[in-house]
Formats: sequence, C-alpha cells, structure tokens
Amino acid sequence: MAGIPEVTIGETLADPENPKPLPLIAVDEPSLSVTVGINTSPLAGQDGTKLTARQILNRLDAEMVGNVSLRILETERPDSWEVQGRGELALAILVEQLRREGFELTVGQPKVVTREIDGKVNEPVDSLTIDVPEEFVGAVTQLLANRKGRMAEMGNHGTGWVRMEYLVPARGLIGFRTEFLTETRGTGIAHSVFDRWEPWFGELRTRQSGSLVSDRSGPVTGHACSAMQERGVLFVDPGEVVYEGMIVGENSRSEDMDVNAVREKKLTNMRTSSSDEIVKLVPKKALSLDQAFEFLRSDEAVEVTPNHVRLRKVTLDQVGRVKESRKANKS
Repeated sequence: MAGIPEVTIGETLADPENPKPLPLIAVDEPSLSVTVGINTSPLAGQDGTKLTARQILNRLDAEMVGNVSLRILETERPDSWEVQGRGELALAILVEQLRREGFELTVGQPKVVTREIDGKVNEPVDSLTIDVPEEFVGAVTQLLANRKGRMAEMGNHGTGWVRMEYLVPARGLIGFRTEFLTETRGTGIAHSVFDRWEPWFGELRTRQSGSLVSDRSGPVTGHACSAMQERGVLFVDPGEVVYEGMIVGENSRSEDMDVNAVREKKLTNMRTSSSDEIVKLVPKKALSLDQAFEFLRSDEAVEVTPNHVRLRKVTLDQVGRVKESRKANKS
C-alpha cells in the first residue's frame, strides 16, 4: 500500500535461535499486615454463607494466584492467618471482595511489616506525592508532621496548586486519606509508593479517644442511646442487636467504658409533663470498612459480614479483658 514502508521479517522479529530473556518485573514488598480469621461473634452465620476456616483459606490461596504482592502466613490459631499486602487500601479491597462473595470474617488491626537489617529493626517508608490548593498547605504540613513525615520537595508553579513530596513511614499512612480529604475539603490528591527501608521511627500519634463497649446482649433501646450519646459518638441505632464486647460508640475520653446499650425505661404509674418528652437522638456514625480499620486499636477487631461492619473487642468477655489489661500493665 502507498505510504507504508516495507519492513523485512528479520528487522521486526528477534532471532529465534538466540532468544533474549524478558526483564524481571520488580514487585513492591508488603508493608502492612492484618489478621484474617473466621467470625467468632455471637451473631455469626446470620448474613453470610461461607463461614468455615477451610473456605476462607481456599479463597485466600486463590487470591494469591493473581495478586503477586499478597502473602499468606500461618498464625498460632488454625482458624486465622496473617495477610500481608501493599498498603491499607489493597488489604481493604481484598476484605471488601470477600464480604461481597458471602464470607464472614474477623479482621484485626493493620500492622506494619518490619525487617531486621544490620541488627536494627527497620520499617518501610513510602514516597508520598500530594497536590493541594495553596490555602491547604499549612494544614497538610501539620497533618504529616504528626505522622513523622519528612518533606523532600515542594513546588509552586503559580497556578494556585502546590505539589509536595514526602517520605512517610507506611504505618503513618494508616487513616491518613480520610483526614487528608477532610482537611482539604475533598480537593487534595495523594499518591504513595514504597521507597525504602529505614530504622524504626518510634511511636506515632494514635487515636486519643476510647471506646464505648456493650456489657450485655440484646436490642439497642432509645432510652439507652439518649444516655450514651452524652458520652460520645454512637455507631448504632435503636433496634440494632448488639452483644457483649461489641463497640457501640466512641468515648470522648481516652479510656474505654462499658455501657448498657439495651437498658429500658422503667414503667411507673407516675406521670408528669416533663417525663414523657420526646427524646432527640443524634444520628449514628456509619463507619465504612476503611474507617473501621482506622479506628482500631491493638485489642480491637472488625466483624465483617455481607450486610454489616461491626467493631468489637478481640476478647468479648468483660472479665477476660480486665485480666488481660492487668497482665499488660504488670509486664
């Protein structure tokens, strides 16, 4: 055809007798891990259809075939596994896929994957690139300073937007995106990728508030919610079924508080004009899967079912939690 140059086969095809190996593709190392196991709550089996440890393990093995950045490790318990992946978002996507397929799971707090180099504990550091409007530079700088991020470069091209590049510990990015979007009013753009291993950065700022933990099972009542909402933010509505050890809200103070979420109003023969007023309840804070991961502490977990995302303590029994806290204080 006119206009198309002729090309010989020898110029376009490699020598079949001396084939050259394809270059290897570098896959980023896992930076975060979560413990995934069967659903052990009293409400297990009400939503999902896949509940056994064998079904979960087979599904995780099948995921490793296509997801090369995923690693599955055994734990002390035969019904739970440590799943390592590239960042909080990748792990949240995996858990979301499982719940949509009918699985019921218990997922622990995301933890950073460490490595010992030259006798020192090292942790992964991500390169974070941020594009924000000029008026939010101060808020983003303060946000990353609390997470021990180091600014590597900042540029202002005169368009009203600023590009900043940070080096941040991978565990410092847990829960970062939600706060970042809040501080920038949804206008900021952030992207992170694994960069290097560096010595342990020390303790980071964690959640300052405690949890409101239900001390008994049953349906939540409006009378109990009216008293609990004065203590903090609620995660449940009247009528929802809770169980002992389930987290029903966020305490305004730093310590955990056991509450009676199923308390009913006592009936008496006395009536006054003020006793029967309509109680005004604040709407609950519905947590997504990502927000639930951000909320967790080391002794807490997420119960994930096809229809619900519930926060709970790892040890549901109140007496057992007290004994564990005493052992931790002694050690």
